[in-house]
Parts: sequence; C-alpha cells; structure tokens
Amino acid sequence: MRFLSAFVLAAATVVVPASGPAPGLTADPPARLKVLIIDGQNNHNWRETTPVMKKILEGSGRFTVEVATTVQEPVLPPKPTKPDPAEIEKFRTALTGYADEYGLYLRTRAAFRPPVETFDAVVLNYNGEPWPAEFNEALDAYVKEGKGGLVIVHAANNAFTGWKGYNQMIGMGWRGNTGGDRLFLDAAGKEVRVPSGKGDGSGHRYVGPFAVTVRNADHPVTKGMPPEWMHVRDELYDNMRGPIENVQVLATAYSDKSKGGTGVHEPMIWTVTYGKGRVFHTPMGHDANAMRCHGFAATLRRGTEWAATGTVTTPLPKEFPTAEKPSPIAEK
Repeated sequence: MRFLSAFVLAAATVVVPASGPAPGLTADPPARLKVLIIDGQNNHNWRETTPVMKKILEGSGRFTVEVATTVQEPVLPPKPTKPDPAEIEKFRTALTGYADEYGLYLRTRAAFRPPVETFDAVVLNYNGEPWPAEFNEALDAYVKEGKGGLVIVHAANNAFTGWKGYNQMIGMGWRGNTGGDRLFLDAAGKEVRVPSGKGDGSGHRYVGPFAVTVRNADHPVTKGMPPEWMHVRDELYDNMRGPIENVQVLATAYSDKSKGGTGVHEPMIWTVTYGKGRVFHTPMGHDANAMRCHGFAATLRRGTEWAATGTVTTPLPKEFPTAEKPSPIAEK
C-alpha cells in the first residue's frame, strides 16, 4: 500500500542580473518550472504512466517534477469458502488488521493537502475518490486566482463528476449524456454543439493510431506543428461533455465511423480560461505506450509550460511525427 508521498520542494535557483549579462557572457537560462503530478487512484495504470510523464517533462530541461500520491483504500480480506473454524478465525483476524488499515486510510485521505501554491503547474493523473473539501477549495483558488496552471491528462477528465468548479476547469470530460453539452467539429471544421441530454455519453468507440489535426496554428502550444500528425495507438475519446465555457480547441482527431467511431472530429487538445488561470487539457495518453509518442510528449511539455507561464519556449523535437507516420519514442 502506498500512502501520501512526502514532498521534496528544494529546487535550484538561478539568478539573472536585472541589467542583463555582461558583454561577452551568455545569460543564465530561466529557472526550471516546478511541476506537481498528482496520482494514486485511477482506472488506468498510473504506476506506469506517472514515471513516463515525469521523464518527459524533466527530460526537456524546463521542469522539475514532484509527485503527490494519494492513499490507497485497503482491500477487504477474502471471505472463507467453507465453514471451517480455522478459516473463520483466520478471516476474523484479517478483518481486525483491515479495520486498522482502513482507519489509517481515512485519516491519511482526510489530511491530503499537497502545497499546490508552491508549484508553477499541477498535472492531474488522477481518477478516484473525492479529495477533502479543503483541498478542492485550495486547488480551485490556485487556478482561478492565476497562482499556477492546471494540466488534465486522459482519465483525469473522468474524475469528480459532481464538482461544479472542476467541470468548469476542465471544460468538458468523460460524462454521461446529461453531464453537459457536447462539442465537435464538422467536416468543414465548424464547431457544433449538442445540448445536454441529446445524443450519446462519452466513450472511446475507436482505439488505434489516429491523425491529429491542428485547428489553431497560432497558439503557443501548437505553433510550428504540422497541420496534421499521426499519433500512436491510443483511445480516441469522443462525446466529451461539460459546461464548455471559455474553451479554445487547438486540435482534433477524426473518429472514423467505418472503424466504429462517431464520424466527426473530436477535440484532442484544448485550453480553458478559468478566472485568471490557464488550464491545458488533452484526452490523449491512455497508457505508457500512448505517452511514448513524440507528438504526445511535445504536447505535454508545451501545454504544461503554457499553463504555467502563458508562453512556450520548449521547441518541437526533430522527431515530431508527420502526417504519414507516427513517431514513437524509443525506450532506453
């Protein structure tokens, strides 16, 4: 069982002279942005994907990354399969241990309050039990007041269906058909809204490689990307639902109807303005293999930097995928 992780918050401080570098000297690089990844509960394999995201971000040289892991609920011991006194006694003893673990779980969960205010951006790789109200309020204020950026990756948009502020922060996510409006792009690239209660709920009716089409080539995150690039095998989320307020779609993916998809262009990269804050959201990244794509990696780096600062200095890699073929990252 993993419990709330400790935070190692020390980071190197780089001092740049206010008047600029002396003649003949190169200016020091900007201080690395501090990023917090929150994981620990998810219907996806966060134990594999968090290290991949951490490596992607830190490998760019632009970020330092810490991880806050939420407490895991203990599993009940299996019940005896036969009325054997020895087995029953063994089960009762196990229940006592479970009660102790469960009490610790509740106390640790109630105390979950990572210091998001000390980070430039928070990346959510979480889809689990509700957090304490105090932390919900702290995260909401952190984003709304522009203290730092928020990044939503894949199943993190499944979480917290009943939290109004979260639904506004993410713009749209995995919800039933009454969970808000739906947004897609038609064949002409025009945005189409489907009212809440109409049409299907969220899903991933197509799974496989797919092309990502850039819809806003001027945004810092997508600037310089080819108009279309191939992503490796992934879940193509469709029918995303939500309030869809202050949402800007940067890229889409066509969910091929002949392959079981929706037959429309589904949002794949978007941003949300929440109060003074910036939210970057991509439903790509189902598993470690989907994240080991130069397209996904560059999108995550640039989206995280933009959420934190409003600008992007992280270049696209020379291995960035083309319209003809995906570009998986070789494992080392």
